[in-house]
Amino acid sequence: MPRGYPGHIQKAFDEIRFGPLRTLNLRESLPTAEAARARADSWIRTKQVERAGELLIITGRGNGSEGGIAVVRQTILALFPSLRRRNIITKWEEHTEGSFVVTLAPMTAMFEAPNRRREPAVSLPIPDSLSALSPETLKLLRELAVSSLFMLGVHNPEQFVESEMVTKFTKLTAALSGADDPEVELRAAIQHALEELDEQ
Repeated sequence: MPRGYPGHIQKAFDEIRFGPLRTLNLRESLPTAEAARARADSWIRTKQVERAGELLIITGRGNGSEGGIAVVRQTILALFPSLRRRNIITKWEEHTEGSFVVTLAPMTAMFEAPNRRREPAVSLPIPDSLSALSPETLKLLRELAVSSLFMLGVHNPEQFVESEMVTKFTKLTAALSGADDPEVELRAAIQHALEELDEQ
């Protein structure tokens, strides 16, 4: 939307376009820069798994900050290149002086992103084997692993399936929101990834 709209009109259009589920308002909770970055990173990853499309992130303009410096805004802006390198988002743009619109990458793109040495690895409780998962989840995870290997041109994938399952498990659990039943959320994420592969 062109700039210059009164604030209440801009807010009304944003509520229609994004709704509460695709809006992260960091201005309301007044987090520290570090907390804002962690919250935004986790939220954006979760929304990628949900295939949410476009997101609105409200940072505020920093008018109430010491020295008028928009610390949270600058911190979130600095986060975006890292998210793009990891194939979590494809682009971002300033929406207003205190907000950004972020476009999410396809969920399967996260599997293609290389680990970067400068970015800390996410610490995840990965079991020695995946046997703790239910048979239904294991079946879906195996299907995703096999489909991904075929997409990579591996025509005899059996010897790579287990390691690919662990890789997919690691990537997906890093993006889950910490719901009451994480395995249900994991199965939904796997289903979304399979649907995206089918569309390719």
